[in-house]
Amino acid sequence: MFIRKIINKFTKKISELTQGKKEKAPIVASASRSETVDVSGSPQIVRKTRKRRPPKRVQDKTLVSEHEPILWDESQFQVPVQEGKTRFHDLSLPNEIIHAIADTGFQYCTPIQAEMLSSTITGSDATGRAQTGTGKTAAFLITILTTILSKAPPQGRKNGEPRALILAPTRELVMQIVEDAKILAKYASVEVVAVFGGVDYAKQQKQLSGQKVDIVVATPGRLMDFQRQNIINLGRVEILVIDEADRMLNMGFIPDVRRIVYSTPDKERRQTLLFSATLTPEVIQLSSQWTKNPIVVEIEPDQVVTDTVNQLVYLVTGKNKFALLYNIIQGQKLERVIVFCNRKDQTKTLSDKLTRYGIDCAILSGDVPQHKRAKTLDNFRNGKIRVLVATDVAGRGIHIEKISHVINYTLPFEAEDYVHRIGRTGRAGLSGTSVSFADESDSFYLPDIEEFIGEKLHCIQPEDDWLILPPPVIKAPPKKEYDRNKRPVRPRREKRSFG
Repeated sequence: MFIRKIINKFTKKISELTQGKKEKAPIVASASRSETVDVSGSPQIVRKTRKRRPPKRVQDKTLVSEHEPILWDESQFQVPVQEGKTRFHDLSLPNEIIHAIADTGFQYCTPIQAEMLSSTITGSDATGRAQTGTGKTAAFLITILTTILSKAPPQGRKNGEPRALILAPTRELVMQIVEDAKILAKYASVEVVAVFGGVDYAKQQKQLSGQKVDIVVATPGRLMDFQRQNIINLGRVEILVIDEADRMLNMGFIPDVRRIVYSTPDKERRQTLLFSATLTPEVIQLSSQWTKNPIVVEIEPDQVVTDTVNQLVYLVTGKNKFALLYNIIQGQKLERVIVFCNRKDQTKTLSDKLTRYGIDCAILSGDVPQHKRAKTLDNFRNGKIRVLVATDVAGRGIHIEKISHVINYTLPFEAEDYVHRIGRTGRAGLSGTSVSFADESDSFYLPDIEEFIGEKLHCIQPEDDWLILPPPVIKAPPKKEYDRNKRPVRPRREKRSFG
């Protein structure tokens, strides 16, 4: 009973307080406040509110500019007629490709392009004997792009189903082909994807499965990995290109290549282009298995190296080779040089020695991780590195302009590798110099090289002062000592004497 009285009293008090608030006079807004007058004339408070900003206009990513695009046609690419030369716009190529070619500055086809394109752009298969630097890459890329732009894509094509497949033996060559493809496809809506080992697997997987890919450029190993995971389907391939088939044979890739070829449509329903530096019986057999009635184009090696590359051979002893190399680079102040060695351990030894003598250099071999290779090539291209020390496999895909000199520190075992090496210089009509060192251990390779290129090499003795080596700029690190079990021996600490 007592508790109920307290509750009733408390409830009554709250009711009085509430009623008192309602009976308070209305607050009149001050002059500084915004006010409106209602019909009765009594002022009312209007709360200040922030003005809402208009929503930001989202820019259409597809809009290139507010102005009308500048139209381009073949009439803006006027090339004079020259006897014995084929102009690109004589081939009835799509306007997008002609526009991209015009941007590169090239006007006339190379011999292999002139012989191949008139047939391949109409669907014929081809087998080509040609080295790098002949324009074969542009020949098969123009063929692929012409087909893609001229024909409608297959109905029902899904992500990860390319229309064209290019197989190459090395990562560097794949990267170079992709770079060239993007230049030629500059004005075409064509998706190009590179597939090779040594880089992020997930990133390449996303590129393949996340969009409709038109062209895939791949090394056999990584492509097989994606096939096993059902990430890529080659059943829609219209054009198959096998580049450097001879190198594929030498590197043992043919079993993988064979499986890849058999996973594409049969040769009656696809176009196949096969290229090799040499048409050996093994390569010819592969061509007969994978192509149908191909045209055969052969570009002789002397057409590749004679006109633009000055070739020189120094007869030197093995112990004097480094001194000669140092004096050639420093004496002539060379800025962009590739030095070739036969083995990976030779590239490491030579690079360390050049660094000790104050020459900025880097290694390009199979032991260098892919991300570091790409950075090395960028530094070499940008002039941060003067000298690139490379092996044949890694150097095969180097396509960098204005390389003034290629130096064969050791002569290659195969004559065709000599042509590939010196093909890094003297490109795109520019002159270059090839310098080879022939010592007591490899000079017997010279006759085979001369026979292969069809000319006699100019051999000379170096000047005596070019064999004098100054002291190094950086001291060599101390050699590690090893015990009889080939374990490193820690240096002993000297005992302190207290006297």
